[in-house]
Amino acid sequence: MKQYIVVIKGKPSGPYSPEELKGLKIKAGTFVKTEDMDDYKEAHEIPELCEFLGLKAHVSLPQYFATLDVRLLAVIIDYFIIFAIYCVIATAVVLFIDEKQLRIIVSLAGLAIIPEAKFIYSIVMESSVRQGTWGKVLMGLKVSDEKGNPITFSRSLVRNLSKILSTGTLGFGYLMGFFDKRQQCLHDRIAGTVVIKDRLL
Repeated sequence: MKQYIVVIKGKPSGPYSPEELKGLKIKAGTFVKTEDMDDYKEAHEIPELCEFLGLKAHVSLPQYFATLDVRLLAVIIDYFIIFAIYCVIATAVVLFIDEKQLRIIVSLAGLAIIPEAKFIYSIVMESSVRQGTWGKVLMGLKVSDEKGNPITFSRSLVRNLSKILSTGTLGFGYLMGFFDKRQQCLHDRIAGTVVIKDRLL
């Protein structure tokens, strides 16, 4: 039977068996974890506890928002990943071209594809179960709607298309995030999205 550590008055306590948890009268928002969990979760996020203790799941609005410097680092990681993949593909293609000048032209022409590849990659990954590109995943970030739910493909498309406006306003669309408590840039406001992290880093 699983044993649970419970945060009581800001301090970890336990472990307790599920039967003992009944006596503690924990609430849906009480933080708990087992030994095999990496981090604490609210009790309502653990299905077996909801069933055993009769808890009702409730919607928790996002609490921690990704700062723009962390988001920028995630973008840099993404471009590095895409560029590395491009280099591998370009190298494989160039091996089949004998003329040196044509090799250079093909290699440089392929660089123009990188922004389009990043655009498609972002739309697909942000609307996937990971809720973010690999850069965001590595930085512990997720893209969600303003209630913390995963976003749809169409919302992800709107978000990434709106980045054209964020860039086209001389970058002011991105700078807006510095003055917003939820760190929302222009494209986030248009799409109704936020970039969140599970805990403060």
